[in-house]
Amino acid sequence: MDFMIRDVRPEEYATLGELTARAYLDDGHLLQGEDDWYFGHLKNVAGRAEVADVLVAVARDEADGAVLGGVTFVPAPGVMGDRAEAGETEIRMLAVAPAARGRGVGEALVRACVDRARAVPGCVRIVLSTQTGMRTAHRIYERLGFGRAPERDWSPIPERPEFRLLCYTLEL
Repeated sequence: MDFMIRDVRPEEYATLGELTARAYLDDGHLLQGEDDWYFGHLKNVAGRAEVADVLVAVARDEADGAVLGGVTFVPAPGVMGDRAEAGETEIRMLAVAPAARGRGVGEALVRACVDRARAVPGCVRIVLSTQTGMRTAHRIYERLGFGRAPERDWSPIPERPEFRLLCYTLEL
């Protein structure tokens, strides 16, 4: 691999936040574009890093070290956990820069979350939510053994119940 996965550093917060927000926006996953409430949430890496583990994929080239993607790993139910229950961890906000797609960055980030989940005492399952149009991510999850959990599908926007997120889980 020409990249590595590690914890995000404070000096990378803005870069990863912009990358994540732009990936969701440019791929059509924000209902109201830049005005969508989630756009600012995606950019707030510093806020996520206070309550969860934010992982980043960076180029191995020391001269470059470009941020290629990131993901938020939520080790227990709480502030950042939308769907996690007791004994579960959660994966949130997976994003890969367009120029880095097809290189295994997204899969490596998810694998790193699975490794972290296995190290959490008492963790029996990983849960994540995804939009119906995030088909590339769905393929990654399925390739890594995640399965659909339709009974846990949900809508994060009460006034838009037709906007549903699909849940996937991985038993550990």
